[in-house]
Amino acid sequence: MSRVDMVRPMRLLVIGAGYLGESFARHALAHAATVHALTASSESAAALAGRSAFSARACDVSDPVAVREAARQFPDPDIVLLAVSSGRGGAEVYRRIYAGGARNVTGAFPDVRVVYTSSTSVYAQLDGSWVDETSPTEPDRETGRVLLEAERIILNAGGTVARIAGIYGPGRSVLLRKFLAGEAVIEGDGSRWINQAHRDDIVGALWRLAAEETARGGIFNVCDDRPISQHECYAWLATYFQRALPPPAPPDYDRKRGWTHKRVSNARMRSLGWVPGFPSFFDAVEAGLDPG
Repeated sequence: MSRVDMVRPMRLLVIGAGYLGESFARHALAHAATVHALTASSESAAALAGRSAFSARACDVSDPVAVREAARQFPDPDIVLLAVSSGRGGAEVYRRIYAGGARNVTGAFPDVRVVYTSSTSVYAQLDGSWVDETSPTEPDRETGRVLLEAERIILNAGGTVARIAGIYGPGRSVLLRKFLAGEAVIEGDGSRWINQAHRDDIVGALWRLAAEETARGGIFNVCDDRPISQHECYAWLATYFQRALPPPAPPDYDRKRGWTHKRVSNARMRSLGWVPGFPSFFDAVEAGLDPG
């Protein structure tokens, strides 16, 4: 039975109520769910509580004692959304927040399905091919390997993994902001594929995954319908805003999650009935995307 078919409201615990998690919590409230949230600091918890209709408290997800205490404070949720962020940390922070957090959360909520926000960066393909949830995942960065470790912890506990493409949305778009600021460059020949998803479409996908019991134990790519090459992206923006094409530059192979060149399929996510409201990045720009 789908969770949304239950007579009582769904009870959700959102761990990591940042840009994505807070939006998910608001969406859940709008759909009559009961929502509690955990965030990394007492300052952010107070700010959340001050502007939101759901309770929020601070919890260090890397601390098993703190997570067990949170489980006592907010017992028996139907779903836990684990949407934590490493900030700008490297591999050690990733291990503490992602792998450690996954281990602590599944341990504190042993009978609750956890929906975990991973990343499509675990696909390390370099040949421009299409990838889906059955494709090899062999990241060449430790950060990517830690994300896979966290995924295994979640899946072994019967949870659900959402591999999310590059997140953009209201007040946040690195591509558009850099272009408008004159800071964008076209790396190499610009053929590298870019995979993205609008925040609101990601929230809709996570809600669908939380509601569908059939998603238990599964991996789902969350991205829009149309990967775009870097050159195509900036050429379109140059035409749309009537500005110059960004200059060429050497590729930046030293990305924190590695250099990849692949196109990510969202077919499995779509099979659950999810449809992105912004099928491509260009649709969002035409709708008035604020780059932040």
